[in-house]
Amino acid sequence: MSTDSPDTTDHHATFQSLLDQWAEAIVANDATRIGSFAEPDWALVGPEGGPGERAQFLALVESGDLTHSEMAFELLSARVYDDVAVVLAHGTNKGTWQGAPFSADEWVTDVFVRRPDGWRCAMSALTPNYAATQPDNEESQ
Repeated sequence: MSTDSPDTTDHHATFQSLLDQWAEAIVANDATRIGSFAEPDWALVGPEGGPGERAQFLALVESGDLTHSEMAFELLSARVYDDVAVVLAHGTNKGTWQGAPFSADEWVTDVFVRRPDGWRCAMSALTPNYAATQPDNEESQ
């Protein structure tokens, strides 16, 4: 298996743009646009519960139970291995879940696969950024 050079400027620009476009679709609360960034069997693993499927996530958006008013990603790393990419980003978002407001600051790990028409996300894992909520937050690493 050959590997493209990890974190090249081209990869960084490609995946930052892709994440920005995906964030715009999420803030638009447009289930069809959101779904266009993900594989049919995309899975989302978050701190609130085990793996969720693409259809479930999109149904929540379509119903209005889940809405987003803000979403931003700062790409930290994009490692491309032939037709697979592992992307690490810092994400922040705000919205409502069944009418109750929420906000999140998290580390996002996405696995993308290259398709003839572009990259599609196959799996996403969200890890809360607990350091952002700690008093006297100091970088210790």
